[in-house]
Amino acid sequence: MFHGSIVALVTPFKNGVVDESALAGLVEFHLRAGTHGIVPCGTTGESATLTDVEHRRVIEVVVEAAARRVPVIAGSGSNNTEEAIALTRHAKKAGADGALLISPYYNKPTQEGLYQHYRAIARSVDLPLLLYNIPSRTGVNILPETVARLTAFRNIVGIKEGTGSLQQASDIMQACGDRITLLSGDDFTALPLMSIGGKGVISVTANIVPAEMAAMIAAAEKGDYAEAARLHYRIYPLHTAMFLETNPAPVKAALALMGKCSNAVRLPLCGLSDENAAKLQSTLTAFGLLPASRRRK
Repeated sequence: MFHGSIVALVTPFKNGVVDESALAGLVEFHLRAGTHGIVPCGTTGESATLTDVEHRRVIEVVVEAAARRVPVIAGSGSNNTEEAIALTRHAKKAGADGALLISPYYNKPTQEGLYQHYRAIARSVDLPLLLYNIPSRTGVNILPETVARLTAFRNIVGIKEGTGSLQQASDIMQACGDRITLLSGDDFTALPLMSIGGKGVISVTANIVPAEMAAMIAAAEKGDYAEAARLHYRIYPLHTAMFLETNPAPVKAALALMGKCSNAVRLPLCGLSDENAAKLQSTLTAFGLLPASRRRK
């Protein structure tokens, strides 16, 4: 159902509020470049610092701008199960094609607690659901055996696997087979995961090079791993640049240099240090995303 290069879309701000015009413009940028799907209100979309009203509105704007041309997978997770259910219900009502559900953070639930959390959402909302596992952010790992248990629910269709571990990804595929769609949640491992049965990536880097990320995943889907590897190593320095500091500060700074939106992030995140801003600009220039003569102001 979901595959390819799916962008973890930033949420642009202007004067402290969501810049809906820039947001719709980013969606159009991705549609023209061949991105296969869009995730609003994920980690890269700064969901943690959006108000409930903003969160819902961002999903509505993206769904409207996409106009069914590619799937929209709305970030609707929470560490509060009832809130996750409410946000997922809204995503369905807004016309999203699916929902991405971050595992509960801070609470540190047991594996049984994780199972019960996702079970409650799956039973409450008839919408295709993707689990989102990123222990470095949440403090808890959804183990492969728990993923396998959750495949009993027909609307739990995939997982964004963000551990960066090929062993864990392999364990998931061995336990679940074709009952789950495996998507990389870590740009560095997008291509390796394709080789073990993954179907694509939910990508930060795709925010700035959507065509190249889409081409890499498409090459892997066709079995042309030589071309996919060439593109992987071409894009690889950008992956590093996108994580010079906490995501999404670097990707927003890059988009600002490219003239796509403001570089504003919400506290407690902040803008890049001068040192890392210079490294970012150098990487973007070397890739060809900025004129060689441009200087950071």
